[in-house]
Amino acid sequence: MKKVLKTAEDYDEALSHLHQVLDLDPQAGSEIADEAELLALLIATYERATFERLPTPTPIESIRFRMEQLGLVQKDLVRYFGSASRVSEVLAGKRPLTLPMIRALSSGLGIPASLLIGEEKPEEDSETSHGGGSAGNHAGGAEA
Repeated sequence: MKKVLKTAEDYDEALSHLHQVLDLDPQAGSEIADEAELLALLIATYERATFERLPTPTPIESIRFRMEQLGLVQKDLVRYFGSASRVSEVLAGKRPLTLPMIRALSSGLGIPASLLIGEEKPEEDSETSHGGGSAGNHAGGAEA
């Protein structure tokens, strides 16, 4: 199959064919490997155009999600924030994350810094995404 995927049926057929090709364990640079790469590109293009993207979580949602994944409670975050009161204030949205907090959370808990900074999604087409950034992000503020 070497055509643009336009329907769900085309997509399902391409996925099935890709699985069959990958089961052959093709050698890098071979014609079969090139076919697998082409199929993967066609499938990825269809998925980007068809399936709705999930909204990017807020920095606080990202922290809470990671806490849940790791079975952590607020007191476990003191080492990243400096004190229990800072943890509470940040998670309540009363204190912004500082750069040192972002660095510590990113390296210590594996949360991507881009989620903690709260960067705008580049694919947004709203007027606010053309206004030069978002002043309401949680990454600003002075060192606590």
